[in-house]
Amino acid sequence: MKKDQEHSSQAGLEHEAIALPLASTADRSLLIVDDDKPFLTRLARSMETRGFTVTAVQTVAEGLAEIGRAAPAFAVVDMRLSDGNGLDVIGELKAKRPDARGIVLTGYGNIVTAVTAVKLGAFDYLAKPADADEIYNALMATGHDKAEVPENPMSADRVRWEHIQRIYELCGRNVSETARRLNMHRRTLQRILAKRAPR
Repeated sequence: MKKDQEHSSQAGLEHEAIALPLASTADRSLLIVDDDKPFLTRLARSMETRGFTVTAVQTVAEGLAEIGRAAPAFAVVDMRLSDGNGLDVIGELKAKRPDARGIVLTGYGNIVTAVTAVKLGAFDYLAKPADADEIYNALMATGHDKAEVPENPMSADRVRWEHIQRIYELCGRNVSETARRLNMHRRTLQRILAKRAPR
């Protein structure tokens, strides 16, 4: 095990369950990205006992770096991390390794949309708190086991808006610092903040 990890969330594929060759049998490499260190540590240990080779990290940046080194067969990624959005990790993993199984964890239930997560490459998503058994079952599920997409999922614009609002609050409502952290032009951010939340 390299570091530590946690998280969980549950969704389904909107398009047909593509029977991708499960990276499971031979390759049991698993990346866990979660900024809740106690949870991360517990989950990493639990998944190791289930036969995975675990790398546990706490940030988007570390997750992307690990994928750059060697894209794992499986990933469990928290939706909201201290330095950004866990979907960025899922997107990069799917770009590097299309057959990988990625699970997104979220404490926001409906706030994260299954459709958005799936379009970005997540195989499933689980609502926190999820335990190791739920996560394991989601990682190993076949396409037919996946949950249905929620009837009224949040739009991708709403997910992005929620993320921007969170960073804005973490930066003490400082527009300049928020824009810097989001790598966004200050005026663009001001326009987004001035608008009502998308549906």
